[in-house]
Amino acid sequence: MPPRPTWKGFLKVSLVNIPVKVFPATESAATLSFNQLHAECQTRIQQKRWCPTCEREVANTELAKGYEFEKGRYVIVSDEDIQKVRVESTRVINLVQFADDTEIDPIYVDRAYYLAPDGPMAAEAFAVMREGMAGKAGIGKVALYGREYLVAIRPQKKGLVMYTLHHDAEIRSIDQIEELNSVPSKVKPEEMKLAKQVISTFDAELNLKDYKDEYTEGLRQIIDAKIAGEEYVAPAVEEPSKVVDLMEALRRSLDSVSTEKKKPAKAALAKPARARAANGARKRKAG
Repeated sequence: MPPRPTWKGFLKVSLVNIPVKVFPATESAATLSFNQLHAECQTRIQQKRWCPTCEREVANTELAKGYEFEKGRYVIVSDEDIQKVRVESTRVINLVQFADDTEIDPIYVDRAYYLAPDGPMAAEAFAVMREGMAGKAGIGKVALYGREYLVAIRPQKKGLVMYTLHHDAEIRSIDQIEELNSVPSKVKPEEMKLAKQVISTFDAELNLKDYKDEYTEGLRQIIDAKIAGEEYVAPAVEEPSKVVDLMEALRRSLDSVSTEKKKPAKAALAKPARARAANGARKRKAG
């Protein structure tokens, strides 16, 4: 099923206004979710809204949004009140600055959305602006899901990708991590040389499609075994050994790569995943 737009409005660059639709770029359908059950009878637990003052359950029609301005004191904010907010970002993504797309630190990125033209008349202007933004990211704001987000927009293939960004005040400084104070500022040249050699043996063209969610796949195998009434035997997992002699560990790393004939990292990662899956399947059959 094609994704549905979650927002409609205009992409504005100076005096150019382009009608656009916003679509989520990610989905959580592939993740496994669990319901809370009463362990004794395996009945799904109900979440009831309870008013301790009236001592009764409250229906959805009786609920209201309240803002606590003092301890225990609230002001009611209705949907009509929220609709009175008339900031530009409720209908317009106004790009007020452009910068090289490499300038955006990934730590600021929150979620990704696709932008598409809203109607055939907007397609040409959309294409022109997309081509004009090559190598650049436009910075602006948009109101989504009841709050205003800082966003960055950059071209991708036929469309544009919009990233909601964290504000700078939301980012914790890495300097706050006290454990990093013990990390030396200088390293031994011979150790660094070996480390670079080890890293270089894993150099390969990046394709994130090669990486799968093995944790979810493992959960699915356990669930499937339970549904089939089979016992799932978890594969043994070796604990990583602590590095006592760094130089020796680096040399052994290089030796292990040479014996594997310097296979790409993605192939080395994929092989254990398949082996674990096959091993789990064999153990279920044996049970």
